[in-house]
Amino acid sequence: MGAFLLANFLGDLGHWFARVVERIGDMSPYWLVFALGLKTGESALIGLVWRNILRAAYPKSAVPFKVAWGASQGGTAINAIVPAQGGTAAMIAIFRASVPGASVSGLAAATVVESLFFAIVSVLIVIAVSVVGPRMVARGSPSNESGGFLASHPYVVALVLLAVAVIVALLWPRLKPRVLQEWRKAKKGAAIFSDWRRYGRDVALPSAASYCCRTGVNIVFMAAFDVPLTAFTVLVVASSHTLSGLFAITPGGVGQTQALDVATLRRYASSDAVAAFSITQDSVLAAWNVVLGLAVMLWAFGWGVTKELVFRRGREDEATEPAVLPPSRT
Repeated sequence: MGAFLLANFLGDLGHWFARVVERIGDMSPYWLVFALGLKTGESALIGLVWRNILRAAYPKSAVPFKVAWGASQGGTAINAIVPAQGGTAAMIAIFRASVPGASVSGLAAATVVESLFFAIVSVLIVIAVSVVGPRMVARGSPSNESGGFLASHPYVVALVLLAVAVIVALLWPRLKPRVLQEWRKAKKGAAIFSDWRRYGRDVALPSAASYCCRTGVNIVFMAAFDVPLTAFTVLVVASSHTLSGLFAITPGGVGQTQALDVATLRRYASSDAVAAFSITQDSVLAAWNVVLGLAVMLWAFGWGVTKELVFRRGREDEATEPAVLPPSRT
């Protein structure tokens, strides 16, 4: 059974990489190496952010950098090939297994802490692009579908909120002890917020550097495919990728990203050039996320654990088991 799963997994991966190699052929190797270097730097900085957050939350664990990077990049690798943010759940499971004293509630709070900086920057960029070119982000945005539904059913939200309020009022006496217990666990995950200077130094600063690397990757691919480089077009690409990530229903938001890129950049470059840029970037980065994820996980956890995590792909009931990884060591 194990041999069959391995052969099936490697076969799917081989076909996927073959398609990616075709796209890579459209790009100069110099641009490619530069882009992958920036992408690796972005990933390593996010691993550093995770290490700092977890050390603040669980001081006795002294989480090593390689464990933090291995788990975060491993989750990114899984997100590149499975839908519905399955990699985020896997990352939390890895951290829970490798960080002594960690809880799901605490790690969920830590995930919010890690993503807060990027969320704020992304929202500001989307607002800026919407103000400067309001038609560019609004038209074709997936949020229009939900907005149209709510406009035609104005009482749905009120009824849902009323039902939730009634249920909570009836169940609150039983839920209160559990909620307070989980709240205490969640506060541990956000412990770094108790020292804003430490947050700025250990989270905001490396997050900003990571975002610069991410923007640099976009710029390199845009330049490689002759998409005009201006401050506005760079912001447009960043907002497009943010929206496609928020409403992603496919692995890595593939398809949605290309549609938004073409819709928002067609005034500045031909649809063919934008599509080639977007498809190639998505293909190359998805492949690199998988390769880098496997490499960093092998470095952090070894072959046995990495193989176990690969075979657990798609089996959520097993992925939450905390006994997969050995306790981390400093």
